[in-house]
Amino acid sequence: MRKILLAICILGSTIAFSQKSKNAIGIRAGVNYSSNGDLRIQDVIDAGEDIVEGSESKVGFHLGFYGKLHLTNSIYIRPELVYTRTTSEYDDIDYDIQKIDLPVLLGYRIIGPLSVFAGPAFQYTLDNDLGIDDIELSDVENDITLGLNIGAAIQLGRVGLDVRYERGLSENEAEFVGRNISDNLAGRVDSRVSQIIFSLTLKL
Repeated sequence: MRKILLAICILGSTIAFSQKSKNAIGIRAGVNYSSNGDLRIQDVIDAGEDIVEGSESKVGFHLGFYGKLHLTNSIYIRPELVYTRTTSEYDDIDYDIQKIDLPVLLGYRIIGPLSVFAGPAFQYTLDNDLGIDDIELSDVENDITLGLNIGAAIQLGRVGLDVRYERGLSENEAEFVGRNISDNLAGRVDSRVSQIIFSLTLKL
């Protein structure tokens, strides 16, 4: 929670600075193609285990705010506060995650409107749901995890486009069990996300 408050403070400070210089604030929205780690399903009675290695990417979305604080003409810091919903698929089983992303990016303008950026992303998981009937899915092991963003952006006036790759660095799993005594199903799913993100930004 302290990390979330810190990121909000950073974004708030950027907003204040943006009133006095070429620094900026804006909104960011777009789509993401995400996948997660392994899904492990066990039969409690015979101790057998099926492992689905990785998941297939499906389309999710994101919406939030960003700030941009220029340190020099070419170097900037860009904190963001973004709601993200990801969906991935394990053999016709959908796994949905809702989270708050707090990237803190360091950017470098290469030439004209084109820049590249990278930095850590703090991720707070709000909810996760696995599409298997009659199971009870626990919350993820860690509500707050760390990821890495790396990408490129182009700014055309007030409108911008960026594409980035995000990878979860912290191991994080959610366990599940059958709801009924007669249901022998149990297992766990790796919620660590890997995704390609396309965003449209608007400078306010």
